[in-house]
Amino acid sequence: MDVLFALLGPGVRLKAMAGERLAGFVMAEPHARAGYAWIATIGVHPDFQRRGIGARLLVEAEARLATPIIKLTVRQSNARAIALYQKFGYSSKSVWERYYAGGEAGIVMEKRRANRRT
Repeated sequence: MDVLFALLGPGVRLKAMAGERLAGFVMAEPHARAGYAWIATIGVHPDFQRRGIGARLLVEAEARLATPIIKLTVRQSNARAIALYQKFGYSSKSVWERYYAGGEAGIVMEKRRANRRT
């Protein structure tokens, strides 16, 4: 049920295609009343990594979100993703221990944008 809602619910759903192949995707949920949006996931197929697809998906998702704050969670071991988010203005706010399958911690990151209204 959660997967179905994630795919069909309100929010941002974008995919990046390379011909007929899915190269990447992003899903984000606005929480306008709370004043923030949450990027639920960004994924880029290994065959297409290191080509800027994740960055373009992030930028496009942000452009479609009207909230002044955007949050996301990233695996503590995912140094490349953390560096990407930092490059785009995200900073670490907290750590959720044992957040991911296998017990890995998740780092909650946040970006504050000026002149955005919910």
